[in-house]
Order: sequence, then structure tokens, then C-alpha cells
Amino acid sequence: MSDYDFFTAQLRFVAAKTETGDDNVHDMMHVLSGVADQIDANESIHVDAKNVRVCARALAGIAGFLQQHILPEVVATKNFVGEKQVRWTIDTSMSLMAKMMTHAEMTNDEQGIELTLPPPPAPLS
Repeated sequence: MSDYDFFTAQLRFVAAKTETGDDNVHDMMHVLSGVADQIDANESIHVDAKNVRVCARALAGIAGFLQQHILPEVVATKNFVGEKQVRWTIDTSMSLMAKMMTHAEMTNDEQGIELTLPPPPAPLS
């Protein structure tokens, strides 16, 4: 069991629930599933050069979806642990997205990227 199980569960949930009729969306959800597998295996992420922008867009989509649809429900139910995890996922997804897009621009989409996750949210005491 990983300290990031909540994060990979959120990634997989969105990947599974997203309509993938469009090839671009299908690619994004496939990359998200791969990212979740990597995090489960070693708590870090490697994204190939061809998928850096795809992964960045997918993470931005995760953040937007959670912000609009999930966070209000979690807050309304006063699920403090869930709220902390969802907020962490939103913040982390946006941070990773920014790093990926900057990297893609600086390398002209020619290099993959290795990313480590920030510490997971501390448990409530």
C-alpha cells in the first residue's frame, strides 16, 4: 500500500469515467492510467517526450474536474480527510502540469521528464 493510494484512485476514477470517443481524450486517459501504475510501483513518474503535453493536459483536466464536481461534494459532507486529499490532488496536478509544459517548451518536445511527487497530505490529528 502506497501513501499515494488516494491519488492513484482519483486518477483511475477520472480515467475510467471519462468518455473517450475522441482520440485525444483517449490518449490522455491512457497516459493517466499509466501514471497511476507508475506511482503505485515506485512513487515517481516518468513521461516519454511524446506524452509530456498529453499528460500535462490530462492532469489539468483532473484538477478542473475535481475542483468543479468532487470538491464541493466533499466539503458539503464535511469529509475533512477527503477534502485534504482532493485539494492536494488539485494542487499537485496543477504543479505537475506546469512543470511538464515548461519542460516541453524548453526541450522542444524532445525529452521525457522524471517527476517526483510532493509528500502526501499529513493525516488529521
